[in-house]
Amino acid sequence: MSRETVLSVRNLDKVFRAGGLFRAAADTRAVADVSFDLHAGETLAIVGESGSGKSTTARLAMRLLDPSSGRVFWKGEDVTGLNARALRPKRSHIQMVFQDPFASLNPRMKIWHTVAEGLRVHRPELSRAARRDRVAETLRLCGLDESAMDRYPHQFSGGQRQRIGIARALIVEPQVLVLDEPVSALDVSVQAQILNLLKDIQQQRGLSYLFISHDLSVVRHVADRISVMFGGHVVEQGRAADVFSAPRHPYTEALLEARPIAHPAARMDSRPPKGADEGLARSGCSFRPRCVYARDACTGFDNRLRDDVVACLYPLPAEPSARD
Repeated sequence: MSRETVLSVRNLDKVFRAGGLFRAAADTRAVADVSFDLHAGETLAIVGESGSGKSTTARLAMRLLDPSSGRVFWKGEDVTGLNARALRPKRSHIQMVFQDPFASLNPRMKIWHTVAEGLRVHRPELSRAARRDRVAETLRLCGLDESAMDRYPHQFSGGQRQRIGIARALIVEPQVLVLDEPVSALDVSVQAQILNLLKDIQQQRGLSYLFISHDLSVVRHVADRISVMFGGHVVEQGRAADVFSAPRHPYTEALLEARPIAHPAARMDSRPPKGADEGLARSGCSFRPRCVYARDACTGFDNRLRDDVVACLYPLPAEPSARD
């Protein structure tokens, strides 16, 4: 039985226009023809290097940015053309946890005021006491004591601040959380705690996660499906297990090979992706300058997914044994 689709984007494009002092500069196409569905209770990870377009895609999906073209659907409703006022009552459906727990909290606001902000917008009928009760309950869900409510952000560690950020997103009972590099600013030991917390909350509340990350080691432990982005395009997508065991796109292969490797013997056998210092191609396959498998025909490639899996004229074999 198919699961409900809680977030869907179709053919999203985002072009940032050059202007001001930089009028001579070229426009930047940050996102190009991106489509995906997020189903109830699952985690879809969007991965790629800095500048790949993954965070811009997340902001388009949340309608924090207006797309240049394409459509955004929340629970089947087209919200692409809605203005800020029309969107406001619908925003409880989808909330974001930001990358930097230090910058995302107002240092002058007590924690309970910060977490309760969403209630003042979406549940104005609640009394002050009822809001405090809801905040205390949500903080406990996120592993924080009720005593945290009347303290300020500077009195907490980075991991605790991220728990507060998660509580702030959860307070309005969304169906979708957009997690934009939620653990990249934290120590490794704290990362594991936050990831385990997110898993527990997802199971308890049936949430859907759109997980934005450049760290494949993190994604491997949280994602059900993966979309790999490069140069604004989705170059590969599929079940997480399939992408990790048998990447089809050369860029995905390069990302996997660039992961930190703990065992010394494995490090000796690893190699950096060839052409990693090259930029994007202006036409044809955008990955072509960095691809060790590029051929002449790649100059005319349109960067579209083939069979809804891989955007490559010469994909890697689906079976790892066929690569030997």
